[in-house]
Amino acid sequence: MAAAFVGALDQGTTSTRFVIFDTAGRIVAMDQRELRQVYPRPGWVEHDPAEIWATCLEVISGALDTARLTGADIAAVGIANQRETTVVWDRGTGAPVCNAIVWQDTRTEPQCAALARHGGRDRLRATTGLPLAAYFSGPKVQWILDNVPGARRRAEAGELLFGTVDSWCIWNLTGGAGAGLHVTDVTNASRTMLMDLRTLAWDRAILATLGIPHSMLPSIRASSEVFGAARGLLEGVPVAAAFGDQHAALFGQTCFAPGEAKNTYGTGCFLLMNTGPEPVQSRHGLLTTLGYQVGGEPPVYALEGSIAIAGALVQWLRDNLGIIGSAAEVEALARSVEDNGDVYFVPAFSGLFAPHWRSDARGAILGLTRYANRGHLARAALEATAWQTREVVDAMNGDSSTTLASLRVDGGMVGNELLMQMQADVLGVPVVRPVVTETTALGAAYAAGLAAGVWPSLERLRALWAPDRTWKARIDANERDKRYQRWQKAVARTLDWAGE
Repeated sequence: MAAAFVGALDQGTTSTRFVIFDTAGRIVAMDQRELRQVYPRPGWVEHDPAEIWATCLEVISGALDTARLTGADIAAVGIANQRETTVVWDRGTGAPVCNAIVWQDTRTEPQCAALARHGGRDRLRATTGLPLAAYFSGPKVQWILDNVPGARRRAEAGELLFGTVDSWCIWNLTGGAGAGLHVTDVTNASRTMLMDLRTLAWDRAILATLGIPHSMLPSIRASSEVFGAARGLLEGVPVAAAFGDQHAALFGQTCFAPGEAKNTYGTGCFLLMNTGPEPVQSRHGLLTTLGYQVGGEPPVYALEGSIAIAGALVQWLRDNLGIIGSAAEVEALARSVEDNGDVYFVPAFSGLFAPHWRSDARGAILGLTRYANRGHLARAALEATAWQTREVVDAMNGDSSTTLASLRVDGGMVGNELLMQMQADVLGVPVVRPVVTETTALGAAYAAGLAAGVWPSLERLRALWAPDRTWKARIDANERDKRYQRWQKAVARTLDWAGE
């Protein structure tokens, strides 16, 4: 009997999961492991690459055991991964030269500022679609080569490889040292600040500027194509898709037409809109990125608004302030008050991402009076995610030729129904949650199954998508605008806090 299931390895910032889907796009089994966060200094965020791969093996084994399946039952496997996080390892041994530098890490801001002295922050935007920011992988690679003893010499000798987490996982999944494939896909490559958006090739001039040897870089492939065969637990299974996690969610939400958009509520918050076969250069602080590419078909581009802190703010309330015992408690606490008590929380812990791109911003809670209590803080924390999304949607409407008509949502926070109502209130458009909210893993599975012939077309994938619940605005436009002005005033107070 032909294999009837598709697997998705979803390696995220805070956890790793392996999800098995059937041919109807339903979850059959899932296993998950948390990933340890390493904070060596203020502003530094790291992961242990060996631990990343160890958790991958654990969840693959766990999900197969739960479903009582073996690798022979899996028709294809796809990868979705935390983006921009940077791994450099030895080509011969597979040993990382240092911890992975996570996308949230800000240590490379001085390098970005130095680059911006000649041509400004948008110096590379026409080529890469990205501003000069510590967020992206290229400066992180440069930092490793300049600061890890012997790394630059070894890189120039051809001994080291660079990859985002998809490359690290695929290299290990397909055999590792001596056998592993060193590849990435167009979506992850578009987040390095090293790839030309139009040619889909590494830009030699940018590599020279950053001092990164071309020999370190993986080959760039489509998001949905068979790269090779897995070894070990998934022996012989086609590895047939790779996506940055947010692009995978766009694919999993079947946003295949220009103007369709999704927002993923996780550690951060990421809104992507399909803009079709041509890249749209943003005039309002958004990123121009690859949406996806299927086999040899032309690539599909997207506009993205990246928000650094969303679910991470709820974790902060739990871990740093202790006002909730678990993330799930935040909704009940926020519902204990009728409104925010005029309290606004701007979580600029790592500066502000889209549409501001201000690394000098720092977090602030404003509007506090003796009246404010834990409930108001919890409500303001949830509203922060909704307001940041409103800023991105406004920028997206300004850049694109269409106005957002509805927003498809997914991610860990969409179970918070108060937040979803807040989101509809501040946007004034319907917010739609699908039946399957694990859309990051689903997108990787869809793309892998498409490449392996499990599903015949994008049209078939679109037919599998189904809505679960829709929220509509309950406040009028005047009230919405009044609250938005207060939010914007709060944001202005956070700027220019961190000096050079």
